[in-house]
Amino acid sequence: MTMEKLRTLRKQKGYTQQQIADLLATDVSNYSRKENGDVRIFDDEWEKLAKALEVPVEDIKEEKEPNVVQKNENITFNDTSSFHQSGIYNCNVPNYLLENQQEYINLLKEQIKALKEENENLKKG
Repeated sequence: MTMEKLRTLRKQKGYTQQQIADLLATDVSNYSRKENGDVRIFDDEWEKLAKALEVPVEDIKEEKEPNVVQKNENITFNDTSSFHQSGIYNCNVPNYLLENQQEYINLLKEQIKALKEENENLKKG
């Protein structure tokens, strides 16, 4: 189930997926999955979207939850035997979440590099 109300209004207002992704502090591929209904849009994100699109949340939020596919329903946090001396819990995290976070980390690294270069140029300037 796509978020048709959201997509339609975003396009009507002239926003790109990248601009909305930036607003939500996520990458465009993750936002695209949210807009396609593959990834849940959280309440705080709905609030940000509504504010940016200048409408009440009810005007863009779909009536029923998206058909989010659970790729790993057996996410477990073993709070006894998996606690290691390092203080880190062993847990099973779906690969798509890890990949999404790694993409975002790489995007941030690129932005940091560009900002450092810009900063150096301004210092020389």
